[in-house]
Amino acid sequence: MSAVKNLFVLYTGGTIGMQQTPEGLAPGGGFEARMRAGLGREALDWRFHELLPLLDSANISQANWLAMRDAIVTAVTDGGHDAVLLLHGTDTLAYSAAALSFLLLGLPVPVVLTGAMLPAGVEGSDAWPNLCGAMQALQAGIAPGVHLYFNGQLMHGARVSKLRSDAFDAFGVLPRQRHGERAGSIPATLDYLQPRQSVNLAVLPFFPGIQACHVQALLDSGVRGLLLECYGSGTGPSDNAELLAVLHAAHERGVVLAAISQCPHGHVEFGLYAAGSQLRASGLVSAGGMTREAALGKLFALLGAGLQQAEVERWFALDLCGERVA
Repeated sequence: MSAVKNLFVLYTGGTIGMQQTPEGLAPGGGFEARMRAGLGREALDWRFHELLPLLDSANISQANWLAMRDAIVTAVTDGGHDAVLLLHGTDTLAYSAAALSFLLLGLPVPVVLTGAMLPAGVEGSDAWPNLCGAMQALQAGIAPGVHLYFNGQLMHGARVSKLRSDAFDAFGVLPRQRHGERAGSIPATLDYLQPRQSVNLAVLPFFPGIQACHVQALLDSGVRGLLLECYGSGTGPSDNAELLAVLHAAHERGVVLAAISQCPHGHVEFGLYAAGSQLRASGLVSAGGMTREAALGKLFALLGAGLQQAEVERWFALDLCGERVA
């Protein structure tokens, strides 16, 4: 880990740079000048780039993740930048951090995401502490990979979640159990130089009263990957033969089915209960202790690289960047 000398700042919008409009707060341009004035001379040498259109992060889509990935790869490979600071809204900040963790596997420089709960310029805003803290962490040296800096904490990009909507300590890493086998190496098909494409994905929680027709309707939308939020250690309505048959049929025709735990501190362990074993027999692969954000981002990166079902399931079950193994 070495100190950063040539930083690339990628501004995507979000609360940190929002300004008041007649309709309410909205992403505002011209943030480079405000940022240089606010940080003063102590900041690193950096080049600023606005990724247009600037977004409220509630509007983030897979296309935006791909655009972020492209801008970062170009900045590193063509621009010679040795670190990236990405400014992003907080609503989907953890989702983007997770997705980029898998889209940028093998990138030889650190990427740090940050944002703010209050816009820069508002009295008492956390924008400047987050920006200064992220830059200080980069100056001290950060390992390659994707990280999220917020409220004085530097966190793993594929482990973090938004836990609060009204406090500066909005983000944290929940103590979910992490175990599994690390991948021996990252294949060329999954490294940061591999272009990706958008994928039809969906997330569905189990709930008392869920019916096979609910799941079938979602599958009929053409999803290639379905992330099921199971109860506890990976259980679901195992006495619903029709629902299990729907899942099995989807898996047979190539849909990737993955399971996470609904519990904030939970992890999937299919063999613990018979109800979990029934789901595994229907074709579900365990996400272990991964968060929703990490599991979704990982499915997106694997399927978006053009991998087939068996390959996706294989790599999904392995730890690629610290998302499954502490």
